[in-house]
Amino acid sequence: MTKQVQLVRLGLVSYSNGIKIQEHYVNKLKTLISKPSNHSGTLLLLEHKPVYTIGIRSLKEYDENLELKLNKLGADFYKTNRGGLITFHGPGQLVAYPIINLKHFTPSIKWFVQSIEQTVIQLCKQEFSLNAGLIPKYTGVFLDDEYKVCAIGVHSSLYITHHGLAINCDTDLTWFNHITPCGIKDKQVTSLSKHLSKDITVDTVVPLFKKHFESVFECECSEVELDEEIKHLNS
Repeated sequence: MTKQVQLVRLGLVSYSNGIKIQEHYVNKLKTLISKPSNHSGTLLLLEHKPVYTIGIRSLKEYDENLELKLNKLGADFYKTNRGGLITFHGPGQLVAYPIINLKHFTPSIKWFVQSIEQTVIQLCKQEFSLNAGLIPKYTGVFLDDEYKVCAIGVHSSLYITHHGLAINCDTDLTWFNHITPCGIKDKQVTSLSKHLSKDITVDTVVPLFKKHFESVFECECSEVELDEEIKHLNS
């Protein structure tokens, strides 16, 4: 039986509202754990208003002065429970939050991260003929072994995943100049648009990401509207 995943396309969403929307779908999926259901989860696709976020590994090195500096740039700042270090999210970046029950797939967070990576690698290679791949000591997807195009940071509880990935489509990359993205000092950040020398928008990438997500995760994504009780958070 094909696994069923609902796809919800959002607009430009603040990070705080994005967290609340994720929590809604995580809790919804947890209520189905003990019930027979072929509903395997929800894939949220969106863009964020400018925000810097830090993951669990960054908390020990958290610097209040850095937060104040980044706030002055016009960006929000959030401490999160995802894996990974500091990164930036903003317009022109496709953010995908797969909120799925891993027991319907493979009950392994390692498998989940590898599947996300493979989804993005397939997209870059097959749709744009890019040399996309991994660098063993880092998470995320890189182009030409040098330029990071996709950041990944996830969390799971009771085999229910949240947080996810961010693909730079036509992102303003100057936002990354104020941080060491994901703690990586010896590589550069890029976008699909910069690497291809033409405008590749989020709207262009969304259907391509859906196609390769379905292929790698062996599921069917059916687009639905945001649940009525949280529609006010789509901003």
